[in-house]
Amino acid sequence: MSTTGYRPIRSFVRREGRLTAGQQRALDELYPRYGVDWSGGRIDVAAGFERPAPLVLDIGFGDGDALAEIAAAHPDRNYLGVEVYRTGTGRLLRRIESEGLTNLRVLLADASELLRDGLAPASLAGVQLFFPDPWTKKRHHKRRIVQAEWLARVADRLQPGGFLHMATDWADYAEWMLSLSDAEPRLENPYGGYAPDAGDRPETRFERRGRRKGHEVFDLILQRVDV
Repeated sequence: MSTTGYRPIRSFVRREGRLTAGQQRALDELYPRYGVDWSGGRIDVAAGFERPAPLVLDIGFGDGDALAEIAAAHPDRNYLGVEVYRTGTGRLLRRIESEGLTNLRVLLADASELLRDGLAPASLAGVQLFFPDPWTKKRHHKRRIVQAEWLARVADRLQPGGFLHMATDWADYAEWMLSLSDAEPRLENPYGGYAPDAGDRPETRFERRGRRKGHEVFDLILQRVDV
């Protein structure tokens, strides 16, 4: 099939504010130390960490505060945060340096492309997707990152027993996530619906903003099973 003129549907629109001097310095000086180099093809993620450990992929970490907190709380795991926005990436790089987080690395890239091309099957102990863009208008639902094909790819990249943790403050998107994940046979929902609490996920800036607007927060925590 010809791919001439093909443009993939993006789950994000690249809008970001002006980089601060500190964020630019972090990208220039710290990304070579704490960033992962990827230009396509299969990636050797383990090479970027000081020691081997179960790897958790965090998609769209925003300002990075929640991811840094999780990584600090779980030194037995390695975390790879993937983001398309340089502002949040610069902020997180500075926190990695200041807190000495040896188990956290970052990658400026499209996470869907990384899942498709860069990660081997059964290479992940977990995947985190917290408060992705809900694309609330019905005609934009095709832009939502959570789709049947995406869930199938996540299931393939997870090790048996690995987890997928998704969170949103949009009820419609939560129902969308729940319905699609119920249809993926390799992902089991031990709660039969939404998780009773946020698990390891700390409160995020997006969550606080949603609660101020009166939004309920929904967590889905799924497990990869053999079928």
